[in-house]
Amino acid sequence: MKPFIGITSSVELGRDEYAIEMVDTEAILNAGGLPLMLPHIMEEADIDGLVEKLDGLFAAGGYDIDPTLFGEEPHPNLGVIIPSRDHFELLLIRKMLEAGKPILAICRGAQILNIAVGGDMYQDLPAQFGGTLLQHQQKAPKFHGSHFVEVARDSLLYQLTGEERLKVNSRHHQANRLVPKPFIISGKASDGVIEAIESKEHRFALGLQWHPENMARVKDVPSLRIFKGFIAACRKKERFDENHRHALRCAAETAADK
Repeated sequence: MKPFIGITSSVELGRDEYAIEMVDTEAILNAGGLPLMLPHIMEEADIDGLVEKLDGLFAAGGYDIDPTLFGEEPHPNLGVIIPSRDHFELLLIRKMLEAGKPILAICRGAQILNIAVGGDMYQDLPAQFGGTLLQHQQKAPKFHGSHFVEVARDSLLYQLTGEERLKVNSRHHQANRLVPKPFIISGKASDGVIEAIESKEHRFALGLQWHPENMARVKDVPSLRIFKGFIAACRKKERFDENHRHALRCAAETAADK
């Protein structure tokens, strides 16, 4: 049985429909999972039932996040927010973490993951970060790797990819700032922007600021390994340990290289 992977959905302001990116479903399917689009469920008891059924969560990219959720007023450069999505994803992520179920969070997903555990974020990098920034909203095809990320060697991200330096794509004006324990920063761009976070206590909770789903479509090997590793974790029920991480990386590497 393929593991059931919930994919968070977005909505457009003034539109009465949910949407997910086809490339998200492709990445999950190609890695061996069964993707399911998640509507914005408001009732906590219903979210409990959903968590029970899911084997893993893919927290997808999308619009900005309500800054009042981490104690700030909206910056003038804050973009569109979808309150129902914020509410649903915060509850869902917290309950998935409590249940010990794997989470792969991308771009906005990495930010809402960090906020769910008590972190915060820059509402607008150019206005708030300070210093000289790289181009984090690339003017290139979505699948193109436009800058590098330095990866911590003692991290799940390194275990999955086997790379100390990844070339990644970039489409964001926000980024994580304070990352609380048990999460750590496992990847940074050369300008200091946080590009990857992960938990040291949960079985698999990885947030990436870039979009490996786009790069997986063109067979980028580290991106394929990330998705293969995520789906492998969703098949497992036991808690992560170092031996498990090593085995997971080997399985992902073998599958991606076929």
